[in-house]
Amino acid sequence: MPLPVAYVCHQKYFWHDSGIESSCSWVEPKPSNESPATKRRLDNLVRLSNLWSSLRLLTPRLATDAEILRFHTPAYLARCEAISAQPSGGLIGHELHIGRGGLDIARLALGGVLVALEDVCSGRSRSAYCLVRPPGHHAEAETGMGFCLLSNVSLAADHAVHALGLQRVAVVDIDVHHGNGSEQHLWKRSDVLFLSLHQDGLYPLHTGGVDAVGEGAGRGYNLNIPLPPGCGRGAYNAAMATVVLPALTAFKPDIILVSAGFDASFMDPLGRMLLTSDDFRALARSLIDAAEEICGGKIVFVHEGGYAESYVPFCGMAVIEALAGERSDVVDPFKEDVGSEAWLALQPHQAAAIARAEANLKIALIPGA
Repeated sequence: MPLPVAYVCHQKYFWHDSGIESSCSWVEPKPSNESPATKRRLDNLVRLSNLWSSLRLLTPRLATDAEILRFHTPAYLARCEAISAQPSGGLIGHELHIGRGGLDIARLALGGVLVALEDVCSGRSRSAYCLVRPPGHHAEAETGMGFCLLSNVSLAADHAVHALGLQRVAVVDIDVHHGNGSEQHLWKRSDVLFLSLHQDGLYPLHTGGVDAVGEGAGRGYNLNIPLPPGCGRGAYNAAMATVVLPALTAFKPDIILVSAGFDASFMDPLGRMLLTSDDFRALARSLIDAAEEICGGKIVFVHEGGYAESYVPFCGMAVIEALAGERSDVVDPFKEDVGSEAWLALQPHQAAAIARAEANLKIALIPGA
C-alpha cells in the first residue's frame, strides 16, 4: 500500500492579521490582498473533496528561536516579538503587518513546514502539502516584507541539512514573485539548489535577474528564470523542461521543497500571468515525477502567495490531486475562461528569456551545457 500524502493546516493560520492597505491619501483603505480567505477556501475545498479521508493530517508545532535564527537576525526576531506584544500589532516591513500574537502564528507556520519535512524524511509520508500562513519567501535576514514574516522554505532546507543530515536539498519557487528572501539565505551555498520561476521585474523590483547566480561556493546554484508578463502554459512548460528539470537531474537532491504560489494564475490581481488549475497540476506533476526519479519521491509543497479568492482553491486542489496521484470530485468552473488560445503557447520572446536562464546551467551544474 503506498504511503499517504501529509497535509498541514491549522485554524490559527487564518487568524494572522495582515492589516489594512492604504498606499496614499487617494487610495481608499482596504483589507490586505494577503487575507485569510484564499487559504481558508482551499482548506474547505480539500475537506469537502473525496480525497480528504486519504490525507495524513499533521499537527504543526511552534518553531524555536534556534530554528528561526539559522537565518534571521536576533535583532529582527526581537523586533517581531516587540510588535507582536503590542495591542494592535503594527508594521514589521514593507507590505507586512502583524497583529497581536502574530509572531507565534508565524512560528506555527514555520513549525508546520518542519513537521511535514520530518514526516516525509522519516518515511511516514511520501510527500506533503503545507497550507500555512503567513507566507515566507520574501522574508530576509533582517526584515520581513511582501506579506512574509519568516523564511519558511529556506529555513526548512537548512533544517533538512543541519538537523536531519541530508546532503543536498533543492528549492523550487513557482510563485509569480521572486523569492528574494530564500535567495538571500541560500546565496553562498552549494548544498541547496535554489530555482525561482517568476514574472520579471514584478516584486521585488530589483531582484530576480537572470544574472544572479550565487556567490562563492554557491555560484551556479542559484538559478533565476524571469519570464515576461503574459506567459501561459507554453512558457512555463518550456522553462520546466529546459531549465528546472535538467538542473534537478544534475543536482540530485535528497528532497525537493516547492514554494507553491498560485499568483501566476490568470485571475490573480497581483500577477500578469495566465495559468489555470490544470497548468499548476502539470507543473506539480513534473516536479513529483522528478522527485520519484531522483529522491525516492520525497517532495514537500509549501503554500506561498495567490490572491484570487475564488480561484486559488482550485489551483491548490490541483496540486494536492497531483500529489495524491488521482483526481478528486472537485470541478474547476473557471478554467474554460482562458481555454486554448494561441497566445498561451510558447512565444519567441518567452523562449529567448528561457534560453538566457538555460545558459546558466553550465556555470556549475551541467558543465558545457
